Amino acid sequence: MPDLSKITCIEDLRVIAKRRVPRMFYDYADSGSYTEGTYRANTQDFQGIKLRQRVAVNMEGRSTRTTMVGQDVAMPVAIAPTGLTGMQHADGEILGARAAKAFGIPFTLSTMSICSIEDVAEHTGRHPFWFQLYVMRDRDFIERLIDRAKAANCSALQLTLDLQILGQRHKDIKNGLSTPPKPTIANLINLATKPHWCLGMLGTKRRTFGNIVGHAKGVGDLSSLSSWTAEQFDPQLNWGDVEWIKKRWGGKLILKGIMDAEDARLAVNSGADALIVSNHGGRQLDGAPSSIAALPGIAQAVRQAGGGIEVWMDGGIRSGQDVLKARALGAQGTLIGRSFLYGLGAYGEAGVTRALQIIQKELDITMAFCGHTNINTVDRSILLPGTYPVEQAPD
Repeated sequence: MPDLSKITCIEDLRVIAKRRVPRMFYDYADSGSYTEGTYRANTQDFQGIKLRQRVAVNMEGRSTRTTMVGQDVAMPVAIAPTGLTGMQHADGEILGARAAKAFGIPFTLSTMSICSIEDVAEHTGRHPFWFQLYVMRDRDFIERLIDRAKAANCSALQLTLDLQILGQRHKDIKNGLSTPPKPTIANLINLATKPHWCLGMLGTKRRTFGNIVGHAKGVGDLSSLSSWTAEQFDPQLNWGDVEWIKKRWGGKLILKGIMDAEDARLAVNSGADALIVSNHGGRQLDGAPSSIAALPGIAQAVRQAGGGIEVWMDGGIRSGQDVLKARALGAQGTLIGRSFLYGLGAYGEAGVTRALQIIQKELDITMAFCGHTNINTVDRSILLPGTYPVEQAPD
């Protein structure tokens, strides 16, 4: 293991992850749908937002600590749910959850994870984590999945609303994405250049979707999994299902995938505890605005609807400065997906920890340069007028 103190930014981790992770899994994580315009806008739109530097301000006693749905967090960042995480690095979800636990931020496990709910609970000492739910046609499976999350001591349920149907990701089709990789000549040649990844996979039994195989009816092995997943995402998902899931779960509920003010108002009325302004990392509707561009309007709609729900955002966060800008524009919390996966793919658990350290340090230092010592006092006054997206006129 090299001296990770020389890794100074998320881009450093991305470069190493691209070198170490098989192409089909790196491309799965680091791509968007169709032209990838929304995927690129998620990061690019942060760059145009400028900060106001302040001087002669006492910078001692700084704190990035805050809360997300009542949970104390070391900074306003949680690890987002990402599918196939255990294919970026062997046992990836377990390693990510351990790093998050040690750092003091929430970890979210995806329905489409490689390590199961029970795996993560067992290997983190049943430390509370969050679980992300996709709604499937098989409602009995969904009910059992919710019950398994309760039994594993999950402290919040994150319901993804923007994947009723799959956006097309060209790279996944061209790479023939599968779990585990199909032994084609192209894949075997690529795997031969990834010895560290291959050794890790040889040392684990976790190589398929742990929450599904052996739990969903008719899915006992990989051959039956592919057809099941293709048929199961439910295009009929609606706000009535949200109400049903909220009652079944009974705990903290987070709604992921809100990009429109009207949907934000419906989210407020649903009684959920938080919503996430998210375009699924640019992987669903290409041509949608970036998450940071949509954030002010969503925050405004929530205020107008009477609040009662926390506003978070994900998409494009690659630094602590991005976290600070999101906070200034109305996000109580943020989530990181690719920034976490780059660290994981590069160096496993140590890489995730390094990614979190990089983001927190940049958040802390930038906050101080903007004249604040406590993340909870940050607002849009730290931003240069005319450089950031603003709310729409009231309806």
